[in-house]
Parts: sequence; C-alpha cells; structure tokens
Amino acid sequence: MSVNTVKVAGRELALSNLEKDLYPSYGFTKARVLEYYGRIAPVLLPHLRDRALTLKRYPDGADAEYFFEKRCPAGRPAWLKTAEIPYGSKKKLTACLVNDLQTLLWVENLASLELHVPLARAATPGKPDSVVFDLDPGDGAGLRDCVKVALMLKGLFDGMKLFSCVKTSGKKGLHVFVPLNTAADFGKTKAFSKAVAGVLQKSYPALVTAQMAKELRKGRVFINWSQNDAAKTMVAVYSLRAGPVPTVSFPLAWKELQGLNGPAAPAELQVTPAEAVARAQGDLFRDLLVKKQELPYL
Repeated sequence: MSVNTVKVAGRELALSNLEKDLYPSYGFTKARVLEYYGRIAPVLLPHLRDRALTLKRYPDGADAEYFFEKRCPAGRPAWLKTAEIPYGSKKKLTACLVNDLQTLLWVENLASLELHVPLARAATPGKPDSVVFDLDPGDGAGLRDCVKVALMLKGLFDGMKLFSCVKTSGKKGLHVFVPLNTAADFGKTKAFSKAVAGVLQKSYPALVTAQMAKELRKGRVFINWSQNDAAKTMVAVYSLRAGPVPTVSFPLAWKELQGLNGPAAPAELQVTPAEAVARAQGDLFRDLLVKKQELPYL
C-alpha cells in the first residue's frame, strides 16, 4: 500500500493508495477525489459544520460494494472533532464532525465518496434548519418530470411567501429545500411536507405521488416527505455521488431550472466535479444556512 504524508493546516495526514481508481469506468482516482474535495471545501464545509456525518464508503470503487458508517471510525486522529448523538430510543453513538479541511480529507481518504448529513445540527438533533422535498422519479418518469414538480413546489411556496431553493441529487432526482433557521421541530416539518406532498398529489395525480409504495410510483414523481425526520440524512450539497461517472449534488438557480422545463432532455442537471468547481464561485446555496422564516399552519 502506497502512502503519501501531507501537511494540512498544521496537521499531518497519511493519504493512501492515491492511484486507486474509484470510478473505474470513468478513470477518476482517489487523488482526484481528494483534489475535488479540497477545491470545493470552502463552499462545502459550512453545510457540514457541526452536523453528524454519515459516511458512505466505497473501498473498492463506485461500482463495487459500499457501506454506510454512522459511527466515527476507530483509529481516528485525536484532533478530529466528534459529537455524541441519539441512536435509537435510549442509546448514543459517536459521530464525526467535519468542520475543517483536514477532517474532510481524512474522511475522503477512507473512500467516503458520498457525504450524508441530517437536517439538524448535532447539538440540537430535534430542531431541523430546513424542510426538504426529495423528488424521486419512478419507472417511466425522469428528470424532466422532477423539474416540473420542483417548479410546482416553488409556485406553491411563493404563494405562501416562503423562500425555497433547489439542488440536483447528483443522480436522477432533485431536492427542494425551504430554509427555516428558527425554532422548529421535526413533528412540524414532517406534517408540513406531508401536507404539501398530498396537495400536489391531489392536484396532479398523473404526475405526483406522495405514497411510499413503489408500485404507485410508476410514471410519477414521488415526493419523499419522510426525509424530514431526526433519524434520516440527505446527501450534502456539493457532495460527490457514486455511479459510472462522478457527479455532484449541485445547487441550481430557479431561472436555470425554468430554462430546462422544455422538450430537451435536461442533461445540464448532471454536474461533473470540474464543472462544480468552476461554477461554485461563492456558495450558491448560502441562503439555506442564513435565511430565517417560519412555516405557516396548513
């Protein structure tokens, strides 16, 4: 096993197997994964800060077996920050907090291609900072259908005077967020998201479903409201996604999304690491962290 020692912010990191191809069908090595995360770190880190990280590790590459790791791995350096978070009804576990570049690169050295975080910070696990609507196309539906549903959601939120923002999932769907950054709890956010999903299902039954059953998703977009839960995580904005080609969960402007609501296939929604670095001149998702608003009662 080849090991390279580098110094990051005064910390020595041992980075191993940099030549290993983590996206074999594309030719994207661990060195390039580390390079991407190092370059995107200024805009990524605020979205990871103080949130319990769930690692999604691909030790043999994106086309091989993977595993989720909620516990911060054993053998972590003494300087790495952690938090004790609820696990089940009575237990707790120790999770990694990725608050700086050296921790981010240490995590990526473990081949955690994807970074998943909860909607709440570790210190306040029952208080989400936002509401999320995870748009997942069923068989026979696609990204174009997700675009339509996302724009419907925006129209609904505009009518409620709620700011919303959207990002690609990095795979086949979209994630629409309503930032809160106020005193909310998951009971309220889940009830709100379920009610909104139900309204769209009733209004557009041929396009939208709010029901979990996969057989009911055929040709429709499933609005996964259940992600608004203290036990659930979402892939972080700017995170890589595993697949044949490395893609990024990337923010979009609503005007950009409106331009894709046409007959052409929205290939623009698949953002590569190089494109992400070039386009992320400043945090395009900053409003998610700073915009304060209250949910209406439905």
